Amino acid sequence: MFETLSRTDSLTAETHIGAGFTVRFAEPMARFSLRARDRAQLEELLGDKLPDKIGDFDGQVMCLGPDEWLLRAPEGVSIALGAGQELSVTEVSERSLCLIVEGTRAAERLMSGCPLDLDRFAVGRATRTIYETVEIILIRVSETCFHVEVWRSFAPWLWTALTI
Repeated sequence: MFETLSRTDSLTAETHIGAGFTVRFAEPMARFSLRARDRAQLEELLGDKLPDKIGDFDGQVMCLGPDEWLLRAPEGVSIALGAGQELSVTEVSERSLCLIVEGTRAAERLMSGCPLDLDRFAVGRATRTIYETVEIILIRVSETCFHVEVWRSFAPWLWTALTI
């Protein structure tokens, strides 16, 4: 017979304390990749207005492309599509993790491997970018706090790169 499979991550729950910054994993959350040519249908499904411009982040949803958004919600949230809706809603909760990098030198630490000038990256912005060679989604939550969405398979490497 088959045994139940369960994930065992080798990731630490500890907070790394560096010189002027900390790195820790965010609590688990639900994530949904949303695609829609007709954003009104998607807004109706979610019951809320979506960010308009690529890079806008409203605290829960970020616009990643002209017809693409990423929704981050509390763990356990689900979205059900109705019949006849021409939308794509894909749960990607298990695909990614979020590292929280914060402190007075958080931007400096991230710029050590990211090509963006984070001193000019406004609070409330989100973008796809890279850290060295790994694709990430970077969100500026406050002047001194960034959320870094990374695929689970790259998370141990990114953790090490940020904390060495």
